[in-house]
Formats: sequence, C-alpha cells, structure tokens
Amino acid sequence: MASKARARKVAERIREELADILVREVADPRLAMITVMDVDVDRELAYAQVFVVASGEDDRMDEILEGLEGAQGFLRSQLAARIQLRSFPQLRFRWDASHQRGARIEELLDSLKEERGEQAGDVSGGNDD
Repeated sequence: MASKARARKVAERIREELADILVREVADPRLAMITVMDVDVDRELAYAQVFVVASGEDDRMDEILEGLEGAQGFLRSQLAARIQLRSFPQLRFRWDASHQRGARIEELLDSLKEERGEQAGDVSGGNDD
C-alpha cells in the first residue's frame, strides 16, 4: 500500500501526463477541449478517478465520458509508458461538477450582496431629518 503522499504524487503526475496526451495524441473530436481538473488515486494505486470538464460543454457530458471510456485502453497504455509503476491504475472518468457548484455559489453571494446593498440604501434613504 502506498502512502497518502505517494498516491497524491502519482495522481498529480497522471493529471499532467493525461492532459498532455489528450491535447497531443487523441484524435477523437468528442475529446477536444477537455480539461483534466483533478485525479484521485486510491492508496493501493489500483484505481484513478479522473475528473474532467469541457468549457461550455455540460450538455455533452455523456458523449465526452463515453469517448473517454472508449479511449481508456489507449490512454492507460500511454500513461503507463510515461509513468513507471509496477501496475498502472484503472482509469475511471467522472464529470467534475464542482465548477458548476462554485458558479452557483458566486451567483447566490452576488444576489445577497445586492439585497443587502438595497436594504442598506432603504434604511439610510428613509431618514428625512
């Protein structure tokens, strides 16, 4: 079993190399403009969850994930050639929805700021002394 630090290092290396492979070596148009946001490797180094997103392409999520699953064998073999491990982790692709949640939180915070600004204006504007 690898240490947490080792698993993090392997995950970061997979993220870097996979991003490069997707840009330079994959011809599938479904996989164009994908960003590898994060990789999480278990401590046994058996599985790597790869979190991806494509700008403005949330409606094509299923198509993109299907393309990644179809290319999994190629991607794994390319990664194994670049990263020396005794046994290379199985890749599991997931859509990274954290950016959507972050954008929604930003919208809510902006809305609260606007409401508080209006309320503060109402309080100060209602004083006719």
